[in-house]
Amino acid sequence: MCSDILKRYLKYKGFKVKHVMNLTDVDDKTIKGANKEGLSLKEYTSRYAKAFFEDLEELDIGKADVFPKATEHIKEMANLIKILLKKDIAYKTSDGIYFNISKFKEYGKLSHTKLKALESGKRIKNDQYEKEQAQDFVLWKSWDKEDGAVFWQNELGKGRPGWHLECSAMSMKYLGNNFDIHAGGIDLVFPHHENEIAQSECSTGKKFANYWFHNEHLLVNGQKMSKSLGNFYTLRDLLSKGYGQKAIRYLLLSSHYRQQLNFTEEGVKAAQNSIHRLETFMWKIKIFESVLEKPRQDLEIKQLIEKTKKEFERAMDDDLNISAALASIFDFLRIINEKMAPEGIDKRDAKDIHKFILSVDKVLGILEKKEEKIPAEIKSLVAQREKARKEKDFGKADKLRGMLKKKGYLVEDSKEGPRIKKS
Repeated sequence: MCSDILKRYLKYKGFKVKHVMNLTDVDDKTIKGANKEGLSLKEYTSRYAKAFFEDLEELDIGKADVFPKATEHIKEMANLIKILLKKDIAYKTSDGIYFNISKFKEYGKLSHTKLKALESGKRIKNDQYEKEQAQDFVLWKSWDKEDGAVFWQNELGKGRPGWHLECSAMSMKYLGNNFDIHAGGIDLVFPHHENEIAQSECSTGKKFANYWFHNEHLLVNGQKMSKSLGNFYTLRDLLSKGYGQKAIRYLLLSSHYRQQLNFTEEGVKAAQNSIHRLETFMWKIKIFESVLEKPRQDLEIKQLIEKTKKEFERAMDDDLNISAALASIFDFLRIINEKMAPEGIDKRDAKDIHKFILSVDKVLGILEKKEEKIPAEIKSLVAQREKARKEKDFGKADKLRGMLKKKGYLVEDSKEGPRIKKS
């Protein structure tokens, strides 16, 4: 979600963005998982890729321009290793090809971690390891029986790439030897991103990425999310509980990317209330936009739009300060609501407000999501309730409203007819 907000805001500011998101479909974890379930690597990873793309769609997260798969870029990885071997920065052993960290004097410059002495010659073959293990890391893993049917045969030998290498090779293929922003979780700073920098800059002689964008972890009820603690939720879990897509997206984007977001059910409910305020506001604006024309426009509204736009952009320019940005929008809503309360606003002002909120939503992505599909059963109950209201059978109408609420839906009455939304 953090990267989506960054990408949306860059586009909002007029930048052309080329977004590449690697799909790691071969590493220690995927091979172990596939072997455990008796599946081919492709069968195993395709299942997770499918769920991933479905979640992107559900949360209205913009797709990358390119989704390269590691298994489809073995040639590029092999070429990168050959460059490092030729420069005597990588070396071969009986179990693979390793990067000699003593050959990169700036190793550790990203994390600024007080590492123990660089232990060149001591090697780590596993993809993930502890922070104090600043040792030579694997670029190409020679095949062993635990890999099963997962291997490639080329001039490097029978084996497969190391995880750290995959990201460098794919990033540089689609973005060049130097690119602007590299994003990822804070847990990847060391060793993964340090290793990416080392192998990339040693191979090209150029700076790998100009900026690093690291987001913090998600907490659930104050604890790190894990299956062992029983607080592990997927998007599908939350949707099955009746929480709306927009509320979940709002909660995830509302915290600064460098702060841990504490995910609670109370937080989702608060997010739902915020979405309700925004949607109700836009509904009112659309009514005034179509029906009310006053003798003159309110100059204060035009000034308020300009002021709020500056406040929103100033906050987002300040390291994506989303909390301050959202606060400026809700202050704007409050003031406009006060103006609408006594006698409404001019339709031209309403159009300007509508246009402004939609422009801001290009960054937030919480209003323009396609309408959620309403089940036929719910539509039928709403139709029955509307019929009861017209026949002035308010007891039946209230009973039907209660039935809808139990099923997770609210009905709001308006001049244009009933509005249905998830509760």
